Amino acid sequence: MLDSRAGALPHADKRPHPYGRHGITLTDDYAWLKAENWRDVMRDPTVLPADIRAYLDAENAHAQAVLAPTAALQDELFSEMKARIKEDDSSVPAPDGDFAYFHRYREGGQHPLICRQRRDGGGETVLLDGDALSAGKPFFQLGGADHSGDHRLLAWSCDEKGSEAFTIRVRDMETGRDHDDVIVETTGGVVWTTDSSAFYYARIDAQHRPVWILRHRLGTPVTDDVLVFESKDPAYFLSLDATQSRRFAVLTLDNHETSECWLIDLTAADATATPVAGRETAVRYTVEHHPSFMGEDALLFRTNADGAEDFKITWAPRATPDRAHWRDLVPHRAGVYVLSFTVLADWLIRLEREDGLPRIVVRHLASGDEHAIAFAEEAYSLGFSAGYEFATDTLRFDYSSMTTPSETWDYALRTRTRDLRKRQEVPSGHDPARYVTRRVFAPTADGETVPISLLHRKDTALDGSAPCLLYGYGSYGHSIPAAFSTNRLSLVDRGFVYAIAHIRGGSEKGWRWYREGKLADKQNTFHDFIAAGDYLRGQSLVAPDRIVAHGGSAGGLLMGAVANMRPDLFAGIVAEVPFVDALNTMLDDSLPLTPPEQREWGDPIADADAFRTMLAYSPYENVRAQPYPAMLVLAGLTDPRVSYWEPAKWVARLRTTKTDERPIVFRTNMQAGHGGASGRFERLKEVALVYAFALAIATAGVG
Repeated sequence: MLDSRAGALPHADKRPHPYGRHGITLTDDYAWLKAENWRDVMRDPTVLPADIRAYLDAENAHAQAVLAPTAALQDELFSEMKARIKEDDSSVPAPDGDFAYFHRYREGGQHPLICRQRRDGGGETVLLDGDALSAGKPFFQLGGADHSGDHRLLAWSCDEKGSEAFTIRVRDMETGRDHDDVIVETTGGVVWTTDSSAFYYARIDAQHRPVWILRHRLGTPVTDDVLVFESKDPAYFLSLDATQSRRFAVLTLDNHETSECWLIDLTAADATATPVAGRETAVRYTVEHHPSFMGEDALLFRTNADGAEDFKITWAPRATPDRAHWRDLVPHRAGVYVLSFTVLADWLIRLEREDGLPRIVVRHLASGDEHAIAFAEEAYSLGFSAGYEFATDTLRFDYSSMTTPSETWDYALRTRTRDLRKRQEVPSGHDPARYVTRRVFAPTADGETVPISLLHRKDTALDGSAPCLLYGYGSYGHSIPAAFSTNRLSLVDRGFVYAIAHIRGGSEKGWRWYREGKLADKQNTFHDFIAAGDYLRGQSLVAPDRIVAHGGSAGGLLMGAVANMRPDLFAGIVAEVPFVDALNTMLDDSLPLTPPEQREWGDPIADADAFRTMLAYSPYENVRAQPYPAMLVLAGLTDPRVSYWEPAKWVARLRTTKTDERPIVFRTNMQAGHGGASGRFERLKEVALVYAFALAIATAGVG
């Protein structure tokens, strides 16, 4: 039983702050919770203003008091989930030349060890020891670990604040010693030049946005690094990657609607960035390279050009890469969404989804013959990794379902045979036959059907008595895979139905599914989630009064919106790092993600219609005097994606506005960011907290 009156109830002063646009004036009583020095706070949490810290500390103390009755359950859940993890687990080594690279964990270790071994066998060499590097640090996360082409050096990075500002260092893989090269304020990854004498990296600015691509030559001062590219439009994300051929670095500018790529020749000592195809509004593309395709040095593209809403694959000679020279290789087929692709010396491989299910399609470049890799389960997750090598006839893919632990396979592209390299071990035991995974479809008021993936035990009665955790996200075109999770078993083994609502805003049903859940159509995301909940209880699949909703980040905005719209549908709501102050965030173009996300949410600064659209659903502005479900709200102080003050303001307004006494439990991790606690076991404690709350609400009730 959770008692909302446990401990001192936190209080946030009202300090009215008028704001608005387009002839509409609003009042924000809690704007003061946004620290004026927020940029400094992300890099040094100790500079948080005292009045804000006092409020967050009070909320943390209240959360501890309210959740005290679940302490034993949290410990029990944590022990269960930890027991399902193979503590000394390792990845399957990925070959590259004479070596194979992998990561592993030691027994009891929180962080990975980055390792390699000779390809033809032999003992391992530990290149990075994450446990040793993290010693004594309240937060530590390894970023990139990119080896040079000559296998002598490892460029590695880490974040020690949770703010996703990574520091790059260079390690000699023979001696284990780091060079003097240290580069701060980066995105973490690098792309090496062919001769291993230099690498390219992305550096972030004061607004925490990747703006510059620089070339660092080993052994030279960082101040001498050469600027190769500068993004002058804050409305676009800038990212850095390499082609599978390892001939080029690829710079991509993207704003969720339009993209543009530039290439850097990794064989040239003083390379400059050259554009691939000019920017064209609403045209997106990614690029790969093949040195001898159709007799040409060629570029291959995944694109939505020419009305290919679900994407197609095209190609062009590298000498003439502009759109006028693109030729279809895999034509567009409506309803068959091309998620990604790669190209090897003799093969074109794509991952596509039709009717909500993924498959891998392999094409032999010389003959044009194609075949698919697919599976028979009703709902499953499938993905592939191209690895490090270009001239290879082996593809590695991963498969799992909500009942089947993850499997890693090596697929022989010529013989079409599979070699199981690893099956996820569950040390405490797991029998897939005890569980059921299925997919059902919820009708919506506008004639759509929302896929819902379900997981439950075979012996759970679907007679309207089972509690349910209903998960949703629905933004950025991200699909939520029906993948295996050992953590969920702690709920399912206690009689829960675990459900994933594949709502609009994701791309489970193609790009249209995403397009119809963004901008002016964002309300579809919320209505779809509500339709899923109504369907589950209307079909007596779950108990009508025992549904707990769960979402994080943009899925946290979903939680805030449905809490305002249909509080009667949910017994409880879990909102992790929730984007609940969406309108105010999109009105502040100094924040890290505001300009590049205007094509996802709208531009309420310049566009009156976008302002009104967001005002109609933004959770913070729409809190009203009504009963609300019990809530668990989690935040991270150094979060650069969803700033801590968004959930803090939302909770403060809920406390003074709602008309019930159900608990709001608000906890801020004062030493972490968007991803929560660092370390695999510390993160499990946060999962245990979420599940203990769900169990308490759905099974024990609220005082």
